[in-house]
Amino acid sequence: MTTDLWQDLLGCLDLAPHGTDTYTGRSQQLTYRRLFGGQFLAQFARAACLAAPGKSLKSLHTQFLREGRTGEPVRYETDVPQQGRTFATVRLTARQDHGVVATAGASLHVWEEGPDRQTVDPAPALPGPERTLELGLLPWESRAAIDLDTAKSEPPGYELWTRIPTAPPVLGPALLAYATDLTLIGTALRPLEGITQADAGRAFASAVTAHTVWFHRPFTTGRWLLLRQHSPLAAHGRCFGRGDVLDEDGMLLASFAQEALLRFGG
Repeated sequence: MTTDLWQDLLGCLDLAPHGTDTYTGRSQQLTYRRLFGGQFLAQFARAACLAAPGKSLKSLHTQFLREGRTGEPVRYETDVPQQGRTFATVRLTARQDHGVVATAGASLHVWEEGPDRQTVDPAPALPGPERTLELGLLPWESRAAIDLDTAKSEPPGYELWTRIPTAPPVLGPALLAYATDLTLIGTALRPLEGITQADAGRAFASAVTAHTVWFHRPFTTGRWLLLRQHSPLAAHGRCFGRGDVLDEDGMLLASFAQEALLRFGG
């Protein structure tokens, strides 16, 4: 593929007005059989901020209803049932020509001063460049001290370092949401001996059904971020995972959680 994936992603976040309370975003030019869920998360984040200007995204709760079609733009309908001086709530619906593909609820807040504490384990040292990963859907540098895809049975935890290139501050939440959607299913698979993400479509079928991101602190792009994630459960054809996002100084910037289809056999 000759497409500049970073510029392509930025172009997808440039949502255009499309009638009243609706925005349109083009889809990524990826060699992927369906629209990547991270695109929906990022575009939902942008649409929510456009619908409630002057406030920062606090949380984004997304339900994926059906596969999005590649090569087709997505329309984001917004409704703002609550808009106060410091908080706002936005309901969002993503549509393509074949119907509704995803829905989301967003909460926004004006950053305020107050007590500031956190209780998380400190961030480990950043792995060296020899631990650089090629993650096709993340158009920026990433590193990890351990392999996500291993044929051995390993604990269901994974730490991914990733560095989103410098971008306008208004795009930060959207780009962070995008990054959280890639490796939680792989984390859930780690305890299963002989099975990795590379077996998708053969040994198992998978698809994200719900994804939530909470934004705790303002942050700037261009620095290394640690996505520390853990999958406590895989059962009944589903898996669940959650994670935290820390900066190099160990500051907790965001948290996220995901449920996905994970169906074996049949």
